[in-house]
Amino acid sequence: MSEPSILSGKLLFELNTMTAMAGIYCRAHHQTKDQTLCDECKALLEYAETRLDRCPYGQDKPTCNKCPVHCYKPHMKQKVREIMIYSGPRMLLPHPIMSIKHLLSERKPAPGKPPEAASNRHMRKQKNT
Repeated sequence: MSEPSILSGKLLFELNTMTAMAGIYCRAHHQTKDQTLCDECKALLEYAETRLDRCPYGQDKPTCNKCPVHCYKPHMKQKVREIMIYSGPRMLLPHPIMSIKHLLSERKPAPGKPPEAASNRHMRKQKNT
């Protein structure tokens, strides 16, 4: 994920958190070296970036486990759940601020119906016109 992200603000923070978690998981389960990720984990992060971009809540997005809208395909959702279960407890030492911010955001209640046209993708398209 070396190219600039299409995300910003809270959505970019969510992607960065997921990237850090995927790195911890990938190094332990796929025996990758340094900061590189295997192709499977890279594909999962690209998928997550697309789903975050299209999240109907936009910048007011709740954490995925509290969200009433299920954006991920079932097998991708299961893979992300595996990564988070493994990496969550291991995030505190390498990424303390990121893990605390993520834990605090999980405590917020899920919002009701998503606002109309609030997705990051919709906002980008409006800026371009």
